[in-house]
Amino acid sequence: MLLKGYQKTIFRPKCNPGFESVHCIAHLDQDIGEALPYLNAELGGFEYFRDPPAVTFRVQGKIITVHPLQIAVNALKDDAEADKILQWLQREINDVWERREQIRPSCQGAPKPKVLEILKLLPKINCRKCGQPTCMVFASLVSQGVKGPTDCPELKVESSEKLKTYMAGFSLDD
Repeated sequence: MLLKGYQKTIFRPKCNPGFESVHCIAHLDQDIGEALPYLNAELGGFEYFRDPPAVTFRVQGKIITVHPLQIAVNALKDDAEADKILQWLQREINDVWERREQIRPSCQGAPKPKVLEILKLLPKINCRKCGQPTCMVFASLVSQGVKGPTDCPELKVESSEKLKTYMAGFSLDD
C-alpha cells in the first residue's frame, strides 16, 4: 500500500466566496510521486506536468489534480462528496501502485481539441445567441468541454454532427 492516509481541508474559493461549491485539498501522508505516471496511464490524465510533477483529471465536471504530496479537487457539493472522491482516488492510487509491473507508465496528457478546428465548423456570424460575444469564444468553450454543439442555436444540422464527431475523439469528461 503506497497511500495510507491524508488530511483534508474544505474551503470556499477566496476569489468568489458566494460560490455554492467548495474545494478540497488533501495533504497526503506519503509521497506518491513515483505513482503519477502509472495513475496517468490507467486513468487517462487530461494533463500531465513533469516539473513539478502532477496529473490532472476531468471527471464529472470536476478538475482533480494529483501532486506527489497533495490532491486538489474543485466544484464539490459538500464534505461528503470530497470524502467519496478522495477514497476512490486512494483506492486507485494503491491499486495502480500494486499493479505497476503490468502497466506502461505515461507522462503524456490526453490529446486536446483544437479551437480553430471547432471554429471552422461554426457559423462565424458572432450572433451572441449562445450567450458568448464571438464564435471564437464559443469555440474555446467547446474545446474545454464547457459548451457543446447544441449550445449554438445557429449551427446547421450537418455542422453539428461534424462537431459531435470531432469532439467524440477527445475525452473531456466522464
